[in-house]
Amino acid sequence: MTHEAGRGESFDERAVLLVAGASDLAVSAIGSVLGAVRGLLRRSDAAELAAEAEHELMARGRLVLDRYVTPPPAYLELLARHAVARRAAEDV
Repeated sequence: MTHEAGRGESFDERAVLLVAGASDLAVSAIGSVLGAVRGLLRRSDAAELAAEAEHELMARGRLVLDRYVTPPPAYLELLARHAVARRAAEDV
């Protein structure tokens, strides 16, 4: 399968080439990640790095939950606050 790209290849041939390319990319990425992990494990402060990473991930998780999970204030409460503010402005 050493043809130039797009030269009358069948669907099956294209699918095999795509899968082979994706597999090679995945193996390369996994190799890079494993190398980085090995480098981190050799460090003397690996436990501190892991604790710091855990704290950072937890902080990011809190931010995400606060951003997307916190419901907006109730509509009637907003109306009540607006009415209180209007009355306070009229009394002045």
